[in-house]
Amino acid sequence: MPELIDKIKSRRSIRNFKSDMIPEKDIEKIIEAGTYAPNGRGLQSPIIVAVTNKEFRDKLEKINREIGGFPEDVNPFYNGPVVLIVLADKSVPTYIYDGSLVMGNLLLAAHDLGYGGIWIHRAKQEFEMDEYKEVLKNLGIEGDYEGIGHCVIGYVDGDYPEPLKRKENWVYYIK
Repeated sequence: MPELIDKIKSRRSIRNFKSDMIPEKDIEKIIEAGTYAPNGRGLQSPIIVAVTNKEFRDKLEKINREIGGFPEDVNPFYNGPVVLIVLADKSVPTYIYDGSLVMGNLLLAAHDLGYGGIWIHRAKQEFEMDEYKEVLKNLGIEGDYEGIGHCVIGYVDGDYPEPLKRKENWVYYIK
């Protein structure tokens, strides 16, 4: 168990990836870890859309940049080659929490396998757009899903970030 805690404590958000694709077997391991996240009443409301197609990823990055209001030279996915989009079924009362836990598992699994990862927002806005609802429909996904986040993963380009000092007054005890 101490190894798990060490991994949790050492994981950081990566903001500079190499463009090299990571092995498919590792992507599958990371995705599998996401499917084992805790979820309300065991309803398993989240789904994961794995994007490794560069053309689609670039299109998604462009719309994400536009939604975020970033300049043209900003890549909100930091050049990461893999984007794991987590969505969750809005009919399940715990869907946001369920999807958030999936994101956490994906990030930790990527780190455990030696890759960097980062949670990028704006999936909610993307998948409210007809174009991206159509993407889900074309994948055979039916229902009312909300985008929870993009887990961007890949090889770290540069130094791994140092942890920030933990804030004071993080925990309060009632004994």
